[in-house]
Amino acid sequence: MAQINRSGTVTFGDASINIWEEPERTSIAQWNEWEKLFRKQVFKRFIQQLNRLGWHVGEWDEADEYRCIAHDHRTCTKGDLQGQLEIAGRTVKFQMWQDVANITREDGKGRHEFDKEQRMPYLIHLEMQRTRNRLRDYFCNVFAGYGFKDYSPNTRRPGPGGLTALEWVDREMRSSCHYVEELGHARIGTECNARSAEGETITHGCRVYTLDSKGRIVTGTAYYNLNQSWYVVTGKYGVFCSQASEIYLHNPGCLRVKRNERQRRQRLEREMAKAIKVMDFKRAQVLKEVLFPENEPLYLIWHKGHSAWYAPNFCGYRNSANDAGKYTRAELGSYITEDDLTKAVPLEEAA
Repeated sequence: MAQINRSGTVTFGDASINIWEEPERTSIAQWNEWEKLFRKQVFKRFIQQLNRLGWHVGEWDEADEYRCIAHDHRTCTKGDLQGQLEIAGRTVKFQMWQDVANITREDGKGRHEFDKEQRMPYLIHLEMQRTRNRLRDYFCNVFAGYGFKDYSPNTRRPGPGGLTALEWVDREMRSSCHYVEELGHARIGTECNARSAEGETITHGCRVYTLDSKGRIVTGTAYYNLNQSWYVVTGKYGVFCSQASEIYLHNPGCLRVKRNERQRRQRLEREMAKAIKVMDFKRAQVLKEVLFPENEPLYLIWHKGHSAWYAPNFCGYRNSANDAGKYTRAELGSYITEDDLTKAVPLEEAA
């Protein structure tokens, strides 16, 4: 089949495929003629190809509200994958999304979510990729001057279809203004920036152990980032950003045991506060015995400057004494002494 002489660019976005052209505009009549040809050669071909790929292309679902522009829009569906096709001036845009999983909006719709590709279940994501790859190949073959650029978020992230962990780390290190070409990373300023959890020195590229976001022990290769922050590459696509104090040079032992004491404490205190709010005092007592097995006095910490209570783990503030962090006398440390900013209050007095 002979190619058609049109110049433009096919681009991928976040679960989208777009066609952009840069025509010269010499007169109104010339522009009107160009728009008619663009609709006939590109927009109609887009609809035709979607039908061939098994999509149902129908009237725009907002046509009743916006009748004057309904002719430029189409609503498309294929199984659980949805899409909107539109033509606007010199562009054709096809945005895809799903409403099945990982939706955070109150209306339960994924149309206006960020990171649409990241939220898609695996099989829906595969169908989305297949659709836009087939469309890209078709338009780049039919039109002689069409090129392709990939701006999909996944191409900038570590993961299948994107960057490997090493590629991502290398890009992040080189993009820093602190990067030193001779060292291959930023300069490690002070010793504490490379001091491991055992008190030894971490070197760029050494094998280490660290914690993931759930407190599990993982092993990988450490690459220096900045200050006390290190990248730990655990596999082809696996990478964590860890503080030097969370990195071990030697096996820390008990690899099957989570190091998630802080998360555990916050979760249990949060559940205890919920139980008290709904007056489920039996559950609250059980959680209290799990948190504080020894029946000892508990305290809250009042911050005078913020007029609020300290949250669990001394992290943040709470307006309600019920949601505030509870601390034993040993955990209070220097907070046991009242000063200009803080005051330790026995739980019985704060309630």
